[in-house]
Amino acid sequence: MAITSANQLELLQTAEAVAREKLIDPALVIEAMEESLARAAKSRYGADMDIHVSIDRKTGRATFTRVRTVTADEEMENHHAQFTVDQAKPYFTAPKSGRDEYWLRDGARIDPAEAGAPQIGDEFHEAVPPVDLGRIAAQSAKQVILQKVREAERDRQYEEYKDRKGTIINGLVRREEYGNVIVDVGRGEGILRRNEKIGRETYRPNDRIRCYVKDVRREARGPQIFLSRTAPEFMAELFKMEVPEIYDGIIEIKAVARDPGSRAKIAVISYDSSIDPVGACVGMRGSRVQAVVGELQGEKIDIIPWNEDQATFLVNALQPAEVSKVVIDEDAARIEVVVPDEQLSLAIGRRGQNVRLASQLTGLDIDIMTEAEESERRQAEFAERTQLFMDALDIDELMAQLLVAEGFTELEEVAYVELDELLSIDGFDEDTAEELQARAREKLEAINTAALENARSLGADDTLIGFEGLTPQMVEALAKDGVLTLEDFATCADWELAGGWTTENGERKKDDGILEPFDVSLEEAQTMVMTARVMLGWVDPTDLEPAADAEAEGEGVDAEPAEARV
Repeated sequence: MAITSANQLELLQTAEAVAREKLIDPALVIEAMEESLARAAKSRYGADMDIHVSIDRKTGRATFTRVRTVTADEEMENHHAQFTVDQAKPYFTAPKSGRDEYWLRDGARIDPAEAGAPQIGDEFHEAVPPVDLGRIAAQSAKQVILQKVREAERDRQYEEYKDRKGTIINGLVRREEYGNVIVDVGRGEGILRRNEKIGRETYRPNDRIRCYVKDVRREARGPQIFLSRTAPEFMAELFKMEVPEIYDGIIEIKAVARDPGSRAKIAVISYDSSIDPVGACVGMRGSRVQAVVGELQGEKIDIIPWNEDQATFLVNALQPAEVSKVVIDEDAARIEVVVPDEQLSLAIGRRGQNVRLASQLTGLDIDIMTEAEESERRQAEFAERTQLFMDALDIDELMAQLLVAEGFTELEEVAYVELDELLSIDGFDEDTAEELQARAREKLEAINTAALENARSLGADDTLIGFEGLTPQMVEALAKDGVLTLEDFATCADWELAGGWTTENGERKKDDGILEPFDVSLEEAQTMVMTARVMLGWVDPTDLEPAADAEAEGEGVDAEPAEARV
């Protein structure tokens, strides 16, 4: 196969035909042809030659050019594609008659007569005769072209589908492989993995299917389009298609929780007071929500009004169960819900489904208990605190119960509270109040002395004992955990002291902190650790000033929460 005038136009015609068939730019096909012809020419003239091929976009004429680059003497590696400044000088003249040759400098043609002398990096281009492609060379050229066309087609597919991530796409089922469904989505194929299918759904070839584009990745074998029918976002997009108010932004979907194929909860809010978000999503006689339910194979959907108040939102999320009381622990991101005894099974749901979906919707861990269980717990706490005051203050049960009933929970509160607060308790006169405070302080002093003695016996250093902010009980707890010196303390992470929550495989796990029993917050732990590092000279105090200034101006950045650790 020779590139002659008879088949020059065939190159352009072939490029146009392939480009139309594969829906890619004809220029990419021509570039692939140029590269394949250049490889074939190298097999004819020598692999060390730097041969370039250029195909005229109008005539189809292929021009073969040998390129040599001016290189420094010490960098000379390939004398077929490089030459030194001295070797280049004889060629640095006006083009010889009948020869197609020219010089390039920085990508632009130069006139040797004006340029003076060759410089390192200049390129000398001279035409060489076109090659006559043999059978093997032609086959090799064909493979190069096919490979380039495949790469261009993959790039086109990726560019087309990458922007469709996060949307719903329609397709036809092609086949099923090991439980995974291969879906024809137009100019490509998507994969619906086994764990992304709704459990009881079955598919046959040529079935129409609607999926959510979960991810589009560029991989060696081509762009991979990952589909899903179980993703919460799939339900949100379905509602967006069925409810014009969501599409227009009047109603917003704030959260979605799904047990695919069984039950789901969706929280919505309206930014127009005249439009009921729940009613708009349900539609006339349930037409809108039923359209979504039909697409999800009968999955039951609870539509819940979203509320900024966590407690109110949770009460809504646990519907149809009634809630008597809600207690939120914001630090632990946990919430306790008290329900009537007869509502317990309804609140939990079949196999825990209702409370699990409510937890996913609110992002909180939920503990559900009955009113009887909550009453028993409160009584146990009341009895425990009563016994604490009886033992520590050497008082009778009635007086201890009066203290607990007034909200006192610890000895420190009794010892250092304003005297008037104790006098406000019925039956407490000034002498009684002063005696209680004296006993509380004496007990605390004894506890602190015992704690320091125990800490010293464990090896606690005076540098740690004298550190401001650490109570004797804190020092004792640190010593029990092996933190004996100020250096040991300075190496601790804030979450090791204050505790926190870790998310592993989607589950939240509690990290117990050494000082957590003393209600040391993460911010307080950070401050103490940084103070210790400054005292030891590990940190320059001036390095902390910009952060402090930024915080004062409202521009400070919060430390990474302990629950972000994985």
